[in-house]
Amino acid sequence: MTTGRFAPSPTGALHLGNLRTALLALCFARAGGGRFLIRVEDLTTAPSGGHEASGTERGQLADLRALGIVGDEAVARQSDRLATYRAAVESLQRRGLTYPCFCTRREIREASRAPHGASPEGTYPGTCASLGEAEVRRRRDAGRSPALRLAAGAARVTVHDRLAGEFSSTVDDFVLQRGDGLPAYNLAVVLDDAAQGVDQVVRGADLLETTPRQVLLYDLLGHTRPEYVHVPLVLGPDRERLAKRHGSVTLAGLRDSGWTDEAVLRLLASSIGVPHGAGVSSAEEVAAAFDAAALPPGPWVFDPPGAAPRS
Repeated sequence: MTTGRFAPSPTGALHLGNLRTALLALCFARAGGGRFLIRVEDLTTAPSGGHEASGTERGQLADLRALGIVGDEAVARQSDRLATYRAAVESLQRRGLTYPCFCTRREIREASRAPHGASPEGTYPGTCASLGEAEVRRRRDAGRSPALRLAAGAARVTVHDRLAGEFSSTVDDFVLQRGDGLPAYNLAVVLDDAAQGVDQVVRGADLLETTPRQVLLYDLLGHTRPEYVHVPLVLGPDRERLAKRHGSVTLAGLRDSGWTDEAVLRLLASSIGVPHGAGVSSAEEVAAAFDAAALPPGPWVFDPPGAAPRS
């Protein structure tokens, strides 16, 4: 039985692209006869000293409920799992698979742009990989708090994606734990999915290129790799990724333009190959009518309307 999930970060209102991905995650999970979970990735947004949901998180969950996208279990939060992340980092440290990194983002960008730099932009060039113990102590004593990086050893990792096929890349020494002690996304998402029994990850196609990092962690930590389904993005009329500049791209914005929640759901259903004529009124009805073979292969272009569609 498949277990899928949708895991937003509560940094702002969900836009139509986020809602479409959430709907697809539900559809693929139900197509596999399985469970659907919602997890909030709130490591950097959780209120200090407590686990009360932020206003943004409450708004995101309310938008999902308005479309009928509801998890089969209580919402999980990353902020409840800090001890688990620390234990995993310590395990990798004991195995000699980490090293401290004192580089700033600016230094990494400049190193990758240098004439002799062979690292693609966004990957780590290994600057701190060979620092001696004395130099590490000197930098710590100077008050610099290092991040911890995985010593990936330039591993070549291949991911099989249900829609994109095989994707291979060489994994750089990416961050496991930030300088402030919080776990980085790639580590947290692997541990969260493994703990929840998630064996199907549906998310936007823009995240495919970083997936080999997570697959390497699955292997190193002894967890089974999930099935990956990277779905096409939603673009604005300028063919750029959907953003606030495109106008009414959130559920609240569409409501202000006269759209009902049901009309938005049918619009999303149509965009993933379930026609308006299906008469759907809930996300579960969309999932029941969903056919993965009918999912359009390319991005969906959304031109924000000025008014609600006529019934």
